[in-house]
Amino acid sequence: MSTDASGLFTVGILTVSDTSSLNATKDKSGPLLVELLTETQQYNVQQKAIVPDEITLIQKTVEHWCDNIGLNLVLITGGTGFAPRDQTPEAVIPLLDRLTPGITHVLLASSTAITPFAALSRPVTGIRKNSLVVTFPGSPKACKENLSAILNILPHGLDLLKDQQQNTSLHKHHHGHGHKHHHHHKGHHSCVHRSDTHGHHEGRSISLDAPVSQRARTSPYPIIPVDEAESLVAKYAHITETVSVPVSQELLGHVLAEDVKAVEAVPGYRASIVDGYAVRASQSPGVYIVGSVSLASDNDPSSLTAQIPADHIVRIATGGMVPAGMDAVVMVEDTRLIEASEDGKEEKRVEILVKTSSGENIREIGSDCEIGTEVGYKGQTISTVGGELGVLASVGIRNVNVYRKPRVGVLSTGNEVVDHVSTAELKQGEIRDTNRITLLGAIKTAGFEAVDLGIIKDKVQDIESRLQEALDQVDVLITTGGVSMGEADFMKPVLEQKIGAKVHFGRVKMKPGKPTTFATREADNKLIFALPGNPASATVTFYLFVLPGLRKMAGYPQYANPVIPVEITNDVSLDPRPEYHRVRISVSGSKFIADSTGGQRSSRMLSLRQANGLLKLPAWTEEKQKLLKGDTVPCVLIGQLNPTNV
Repeated sequence: MSTDASGLFTVGILTVSDTSSLNATKDKSGPLLVELLTETQQYNVQQKAIVPDEITLIQKTVEHWCDNIGLNLVLITGGTGFAPRDQTPEAVIPLLDRLTPGITHVLLASSTAITPFAALSRPVTGIRKNSLVVTFPGSPKACKENLSAILNILPHGLDLLKDQQQNTSLHKHHHGHGHKHHHHHKGHHSCVHRSDTHGHHEGRSISLDAPVSQRARTSPYPIIPVDEAESLVAKYAHITETVSVPVSQELLGHVLAEDVKAVEAVPGYRASIVDGYAVRASQSPGVYIVGSVSLASDNDPSSLTAQIPADHIVRIATGGMVPAGMDAVVMVEDTRLIEASEDGKEEKRVEILVKTSSGENIREIGSDCEIGTEVGYKGQTISTVGGELGVLASVGIRNVNVYRKPRVGVLSTGNEVVDHVSTAELKQGEIRDTNRITLLGAIKTAGFEAVDLGIIKDKVQDIESRLQEALDQVDVLITTGGVSMGEADFMKPVLEQKIGAKVHFGRVKMKPGKPTTFATREADNKLIFALPGNPASATVTFYLFVLPGLRKMAGYPQYANPVIPVEITNDVSLDPRPEYHRVRISVSGSKFIADSTGGQRSSRMLSLRQANGLLKLPAWTEEKQKLLKGDTVPCVLIGQLNPTNV
């Protein structure tokens, strides 16, 4: 058994399925496993086969791959369920020299954490000669979940098997330094992992203690599609706790954590809809004495509760209280002045010119909103339009329970990065920090609290201490820089080896932003977005991954970015990776028009000037190498629309 000439682990993938053995196009799990393993750049899938659910055929294939070819890893998908034809475990178990119950436990534990029905699967894992054999369920989803669960530990296990074959003494030395085994009288086995003795650590990153000559030449992080990265962010972006917030401008952008009902009626009294005169509907048109006045500003209506003589009417303003005994309001336009006071300032007698009906021009108590009416619902956003604030205030609501908005910190990294304000003149090799101010502005505009964490140099100790301090201050930490393959790109190894964070993805199949990294600190599940250092990459990935995560944490039911169809105004060449092309979207008639912002290099900050959209360009194919002027393309909306072309 050995790796191939390029140093990759050799793999065979066997699909066990009666259906797929008759029609290979039905096999979805086998090709998926090939794709997932290939993307890690650590495996070479040399053998692929499909056999029906027959024990002898399964065994012949596994024996040939392990004994004759000597593959490092054999993955079998299918036949692990409860159906009568599910015989993979029965075929594989007799072939194994040693079982690997730890790997089997990981498969079951990770699967049942997703769905209890995974308990109905019968995974088998073990070693035949120097090959590791692992069985997966037949569904593509379960295959992907199972492989993800063990992907981190496979290389170490395969290395141990390879060392065992090549040099038994070397294996003993390796094992003795990597683990301490304590054999007790009752057969208990204790395994203490010592990251300080042999460089072992959680995660995929190479040890920080390794010299630069041993740095990875290819990324150990599998590259995943954008939609999968978005799903992972949504999975770990948990909604925050609830807080009570006054009904004020402070409430804008929050999401209600409870239903809200009116505690006061609107209006709280019988109110006039117009400027005019309160009358009795039974009164005929004619001349009446103007007995008193009811203005909207009156706060002492006692004078309006007394009995009003039959030949009197009451002058009333819009919003004024209708006096007791009066049941209609005549508009001032339907009256004529007959007599004024001697100084000409007051009306004494007015003629009513029209006949009225009871209730005319009067808002009855609670006619707009009754007590107990729902005026807000759990999950409702308090928008910047202002309507929700006005409604809550109008019905006597003074405080509401909402989901707390996450506090977001932004930290720039890089030996060459300097503050744009405090640096009057750049020295050779320096660049101004544009990422921090851009992201802080975007966070604040989105309605979240942004914390400026400054700039740090590319030194492991500095990065570690600053990250620890930052995570104690904020709910979500955004860093820029240090996530690629450079000599001083320490962010991923520091997160995994020093911060105790789990990296959920470290590369995304997109342009710009391929090395985008998302992690959570396992002690408290705080979110960490380690974005690329190039300005366009950092900004694009902020809108695609960070902002939806912030919205979800704040309780937004619709947290994903809006996507609209736009018409492009020029030809656009496609890239081997899906690309997010910065554009300016405007409205022209009934269409959305997208104008490119020019050169799309990831370092070009000008590509973001006035950008309010990101074209979702598909990857280049032999059949489709560019999009043409006039084509309709989906576009992620990241800013306000422009009313006309600019």
